[in-house]
Amino acid sequence: MLFNISYTEWVGYIASLALIISFLMKNLSTLRIINSIGAILFVIYGIMLAISWPIIITNAFILMANIYYLTKKRKEALNNGN
Repeated sequence: MLFNISYTEWVGYIASLALIISFLMKNLSTLRIINSIGAILFVIYGIMLAISWPIIITNAFILMANIYYLTKKRKEALNNGN
């Protein structure tokens, strides 16, 4: 416990902060990367809450969507470079 806040709550707060910061990004790739960090932290948070499936499922989906679009954009950039 730090500042009388449990470690589980800290993970939730940091995940929320990552999501807030991600939406301040102008670059969509940067937004997706930071948003993915937040989603990973929320999955960990859901596990720490003795398995909160709604949090885990939602954020796992968000993470997979971010990975899909980041991968797609990278492949397009590689194809345009050749």
